[in-house]
Amino acid sequence: MNAPLTPTQPTQQESLQKTQRQAQVVGALQAHLPAHALIWHAEDTTPYECDGLTAYRARPLVVALPETEAQVAAVLRTCHQLGVPVVARGAGTGLSGGAMPHTLGVTLSLAKFNRILKIDPVSRTAVVQCGVRNLAISEAAAPFNLYYAPDPSSQIACTIGGNVAENSGGVHCLKYGLTLHNVLRVRGFTAEGEAVEFGGDALDAPGLDLLALVVGSEGMLAVTTEVTVKLVPKPQLARCIMASFDDVRKAGDAVAAVIAAGIIPAGLEMMDKPMTAAVEDFVRAGYDLDAAAILLCESDGTPEEVEEEIGRMTAVLRGCGATAIAVSNSEDERMKFWSGRKNAFPASGRISPDYMCLDSTIPRKRLADILLAIQEMEKKYNLRCCNVFHAGDGNLHPLVLFDANDPDELHRCELFGADILETSVAMGGTVSGEHGVGVEKLNSMCVQFTASENEQMFGVKRAFDPEGMLNPGKVIPTLQRCAEYGKQVVRGGRLPHADLPRF
Repeated sequence: MNAPLTPTQPTQQESLQKTQRQAQVVGALQAHLPAHALIWHAEDTTPYECDGLTAYRARPLVVALPETEAQVAAVLRTCHQLGVPVVARGAGTGLSGGAMPHTLGVTLSLAKFNRILKIDPVSRTAVVQCGVRNLAISEAAAPFNLYYAPDPSSQIACTIGGNVAENSGGVHCLKYGLTLHNVLRVRGFTAEGEAVEFGGDALDAPGLDLLALVVGSEGMLAVTTEVTVKLVPKPQLARCIMASFDDVRKAGDAVAAVIAAGIIPAGLEMMDKPMTAAVEDFVRAGYDLDAAAILLCESDGTPEEVEEEIGRMTAVLRGCGATAIAVSNSEDERMKFWSGRKNAFPASGRISPDYMCLDSTIPRKRLADILLAIQEMEKKYNLRCCNVFHAGDGNLHPLVLFDANDPDELHRCELFGADILETSVAMGGTVSGEHGVGVEKLNSMCVQFTASENEQMFGVKRAFDPEGMLNPGKVIPTLQRCAEYGKQVVRGGRLPHADLPRF
């Protein structure tokens, strides 16, 4: 097995050039930002060196923390004039390295844009700045009996701007949709510092649907500063079924059967045995530790709707071979069922020094196939993997467990992750459902898309950012990268991300 490559150390001349460049950028930005909003010393910029994907790290040249839109525009204009790359950053909870800094660029932290500007209960909308936490929107809307539906597991920390960048979902995305389906308008700035808006306050906007283009664009097209989101009424009642299965194929077939029966649950999640063991030890949610897989199926609406849907889902699950079924009888019990799923990631952190969480998608009917394939990969790469799924829409979240202090384990983890992503594509799926591509999935994009398709995506990028200053080197692989990756695959010695700085 080939050992992972490590970045070469900069020469003395390169270090001097970087120091001079840093001084130039700091001097230019000091004209637009107060002293406390600009940091560049190594000990101060270290917290910004990665996002939730901690395996790859880089220290930014400068970190800017603007407090007003005018300051954001000024930073972008200045960087554009100097030819300095800009990487926008929210809470840093992303899991694909999308916010990893550029070593010769400015990290534009939008953490101070944390105000809820307006809650309109009549139109059921909220206008918020990009740094507002996902959960904070629902908390602010609660007095009006409304909430913001997308609920990624990181919702207590992740920001709406980051949700827009990655098109985040959550456990209730099956019924209520992803970020794209819950956003009306996005305001921000281009790489040149020009104000721009996508969408509008109405249900539709004139012209091309650029809102759908910018949501999920991972900071490649514009920097988001303000978002108008939809709010939905809180359901009168919600109840959750916890169903156990002694075979992962039965559980996978049950997911497809629920949807085939014409039922769209509020949430439909699946966890395998290793994951349920990890979370049960952490939160004591009452999970069946003997089950090969469990499903969480939620119904919400009026009491009559919920009773009818719970009955239908229970019948389908029993017909598919569920060995045990429990239905929540109170809100506390419902939240207890969900506590395990919501804490899957921190629970995994308790049983492994590090983990890499992927998020490929597959057709629902292939859920069991991918789980069985991952079990074989565990043997192949000699690493453990816990699995949790947005089963209703086929969005996988395998967590490959490894120790980043062991370079060989990190390398095997990279290969394991690439294998999962490429197997998902082979099964008719995609490399990402909601975490984005960032740097993590660059090579797998070479498998998903042809050179022509990647070039078309570069064309969109150039239309918004001709000089390629916003989040460069992410999301879209170059022709050269894909050619080299193809050679490695042929040789049987794939080296995902050999060019990236490692922990």
